[in-house]
Amino acid sequence: MSPAVLRTPESRFDNLPDYPFESHYVELPDPVFGKLRMHYLDEGPRAGHAVLLLATQGCWSYIYRHMIPPLAAAGYRVIAPDYIGFGKSDKLPHTDDYTFQRHIDWNVAFLDRLELRNVNGYLLDWGGFFGLRIAAERPDIFARLALSNTSLPHGDSPGKQWFLQWRAEQFAKPQFPQGEMVNEGTHHELTPETVAAFDAPYPDESYKTGPRRFPMILPISADDPASPANTAAWERLGQWTRPVLTLYSKTFEGSAMGPQRILAHIPGCAGQPHALLENANFYIVEDQPEELARRLIEFAAD
Repeated sequence: MSPAVLRTPESRFDNLPDYPFESHYVELPDPVFGKLRMHYLDEGPRAGHAVLLLATQGCWSYIYRHMIPPLAAAGYRVIAPDYIGFGKSDKLPHTDDYTFQRHIDWNVAFLDRLELRNVNGYLLDWGGFFGLRIAAERPDIFARLALSNTSLPHGDSPGKQWFLQWRAEQFAKPQFPQGEMVNEGTHHELTPETVAAFDAPYPDESYKTGPRRFPMILPISADDPASPANTAAWERLGQWTRPVLTLYSKTFEGSAMGPQRILAHIPGCAGQPHALLENANFYIVEDQPEELARRLIEFAAD
């Protein structure tokens, strides 16, 4: 491990509620740090068809703690990684260490190291920002996609002004509010123990560089370095005919965060049992994990 890389002490993860899973790690090549350690969960039968769970802003694999058991019990191999800078994965010291493209590269390297092909992808928010781009560029990786509260940002994406206001509000706070951010984005209030679990990977602000950087690297303007590649990926998705299921929070129906843009653009959405889930806010996995798992099991079994 490079001296500059931060690694959260394992003791921070002791006795987390509802997180009994075994940790797995891979080392990824990196042109700056040589190699980085990326953490992931790998539950269920190894011979099962893989389900890849990609997380969102401020979260790590802990958010999937209630979806993993029913998926594994249904016979699926369930893989939930922590992005570099998040969860139990290595954390980098400087904001410039994180770019949208570097996250794409790290995630592709992770998927290639595990030789994951034709997987069922469940992509939540940032999981879709990365996963939809990867699906367009590497169609060998995904057999089908289930999406929640996400799209593929590029250029002047819908909802830009709302996002800029939210970003300014978050950065005006003296501390980046990891666990509380999740709590504020759920339909029901989380327990203090659950909020603390979302904060567990970050002993102090120096460990939060990755999460703090996420809102700054979202390619929502045409002059962003990642916009051309994302725009090209979005165009390719206009010919994507593999199955795509949208499971969005009903509270976003008709808004820039709703599924209508995906439904209108990606041919693979046709004929699928799309749903707008009640009693669910932005962090839909916290609000409706059992329902999401049930629908994902049915979708993957087709």
